[in-house]
Amino acid sequence: MRGTYGFAGMVVEVASLHEDVHELCRGYRCGGSPDLRVRTTQADIDRERERAARPGRPAPRASDGHLEGLAVYRQIAELMPAHGAFVLHGSAVAVDGVAYLFAARSGTGKSTHARLWREMLGARAVMVNDDKPLVRVGDGGVTVYGTPWDGKHRLSRNVAVPLRAVCLLARAGEDHIERVPAARAYPALLRQVYRPADPAALAATLALLDRLVERVGLWRLGCTMGAGAARVSYEAMRG
Repeated sequence: MRGTYGFAGMVVEVASLHEDVHELCRGYRCGGSPDLRVRTTQADIDRERERAARPGRPAPRASDGHLEGLAVYRQIAELMPAHGAFVLHGSAVAVDGVAYLFAARSGTGKSTHARLWREMLGARAVMVNDDKPLVRVGDGGVTVYGTPWDGKHRLSRNVAVPLRAVCLLARAGEDHIERVPAARAYPALLRQVYRPADPAALAATLALLDRLVERVGLWRLGCTMGAGAARVSYEAMRG
């Protein structure tokens, strides 16, 4: 099975064993000659099953079709850095035509905070991606893109939006936000970046991250996960 899709400004041809990944990516279908080609095998699917297994527990009962979707994502994430883009794990929300990306360790509340923004701002706030957006760093600035790999809530759109700021989230007893220098933000961001196995792709990813922290606002938000946290973070970062 074969299809072509647009991700981060690139046309990607996907050749798969199962239909599931093409259904997953249907909102990203496009024409044109492929810039990148991705082909999955049963070995790729089996590796995804092994990665999902936890120590002391059997491998999950996910279908081969579902796991193949993860294998396609992984191949795309490995190839993109050579073309100026990388995956930054987080929740990206666009407001009035610019995007804000919330990054943190799993379980900290990225999705919750993004939801609070949407509740506060209504139709002005559009979810770009709630889990694995692609970020492109170019001469004209930084752009964040939706992808179909969008977390358990399935919140994303096939859009490209200029990225204004990245906000690192942490739980706190009261809501407060501060700017952070690149040197302080970098280690936390690096933990949320997809790090390719290929050394050349990893080097390209690190170079792109270096450029990103120089071009967007960097913030750290201590928050209670209440509506006040959304108000504090939005009012600070929109300026």
